[in-house]
Amino acid sequence: MHKRSNMLIIALSCLTLGGCQSANMYSTTAPATPGCVAGTVGGAVVGGLAGATIGSGTGQLWAVGGGATLGGAAGSALTCRG
Repeated sequence: MHKRSNMLIIALSCLTLGGCQSANMYSTTAPATPGCVAGTVGGAVVGGLAGATIGSGTGQLWAVGGGATLGGAAGSALTCRG
C-alpha cells in the first residue's frame, strides 16, 4: 500500500509540473513543442522515482519532491531549445 501512495504522489507531482508550463502571449519565441513537454514531464517522473528510492518517512517525501523538481528542470534543459 505504501508503494501505491508514493506512485500517486509522483504522478500528481508530474501533472502539476506539466501544468506549470504556460504560454507567454507576449513572447516572440515559438510555443513549447510536444518533445519539450515530454522531456520535462519525463525528467520529473525519473527524478521522482529516483527520489522514492531514498530514505523513508518524511525524508522520502522531500526526496521525491526534490527529485521531481530537479528531474523536470534537467529534462527541460535537455529538450527545450529556444
